[in-house]
Amino acid sequence: MATEPINLTAPPPASGPAAVPASAQPQLQAGTAYIPLRLQQQPFFEDKNRAFWILQSAGWAGYFILRTLSGIANAMGWSYVIHTALLTGTGYSITLLMAAAYRRLIRQKPIVTWASSIALVLVASACFSAIETWSYATFISPGFRPEGVQFLSSILLTFSLLAAWSALYYGINYYLLLEQQTDQLLRLEHQASSAQLAMLRYQLNPHFLFNTLNSISTLVLLKQTDRANAMLSRLSSFLRYTLVNEPMGQVTVEQEVETLKLYLEIEKMRFEERLRPKFHIDPAAAPARLPSLLLQPLVENAIKYAVTPQEEGADIMIDARRTGDRVLITVSDTGPGADAQYPVRAEQSTGVGLANIRDRLAQAYGADHRFESQTNTRGGFRVIIEIPYQVRAEEPR
Repeated sequence: MATEPINLTAPPPASGPAAVPASAQPQLQAGTAYIPLRLQQQPFFEDKNRAFWILQSAGWAGYFILRTLSGIANAMGWSYVIHTALLTGTGYSITLLMAAAYRRLIRQKPIVTWASSIALVLVASACFSAIETWSYATFISPGFRPEGVQFLSSILLTFSLLAAWSALYYGINYYLLLEQQTDQLLRLEHQASSAQLAMLRYQLNPHFLFNTLNSISTLVLLKQTDRANAMLSRLSSFLRYTLVNEPMGQVTVEQEVETLKLYLEIEKMRFEERLRPKFHIDPAAAPARLPSLLLQPLVENAIKYAVTPQEEGADIMIDARRTGDRVLITVSDTGPGADAQYPVRAEQSTGVGLANIRDRLAQAYGADHRFESQTNTRGGFRVIIEIPYQVRAEEPR
């Protein structure tokens, strides 16, 4: 149950046997349509001020009803109802004053909070007992004239009642405070995870940009200005596309494939027919979501280690399919394959490469993913990624 932070700077009212701290009323966001059933659907403590008055009124109403029924059952007469009503009003008022004090004490050191609270309960119990004894002498037994210590005749009962009320007050406060701290911790963890994803995502752009600009520079030196201009145009389209997506956000498999096609169009300007990309995308996997630009380093490595060293070039295959509630993505090539040093060279090819992909998958899915690299039996290299099938909430599964 998510709750708003406890307001310890504004005095909360108290409740009867169950008390909660008050806080500011929740405000409607601008432009939000009014929903008649909103109050029924929100958590009970979402509006702490409302929850406080409900518990306060219900608690002391229950006290009044139970004591009245007890008096009637023991043939105490209707004067006992007046006596009980006076005690109910007294308890209601005293607990409001106690709550105002507790609101300040709850921010103090534990020893100060508990010592002061116990002292306050003792004083409040003595006052409550004196009023109850006077009321008893006035309405129940008019001939009784209490003096001195006799006004404390019911202090045991009043102390037990106010101590229970205080325990509930602090219990609910500390429960809500713990919930608030838990929510804050979850938000901080989410922010840290988002920051890590953003950092990993931003690592890709400088390396890709360096490689592409280096190719454009080579074309300019060779005076192939038309090809250089075409590559610059495609580079701008690719960068514009990547800037649209949040760095820590996710895109669909279909969008990721479109990004790869933009990237490969740039590389085709260098390698022409030597670079032969092939896509096999299962329509059922197209709406699945994954971190943006997750596959680009794999394709870049395939170009570097499969296309570049071979005069005939190589095929690069990108395959994505859905299997139950999982998505299986494979990036493979028909290059010379991998030796013992291939993983090291692949890591160094962009400076981030495979390590970046592992870290991004771990940030996005925890242990709920698979990342494998292997040499094909007929030559070439293959990387397999398996992730959960996730789509937007409004999209059918």
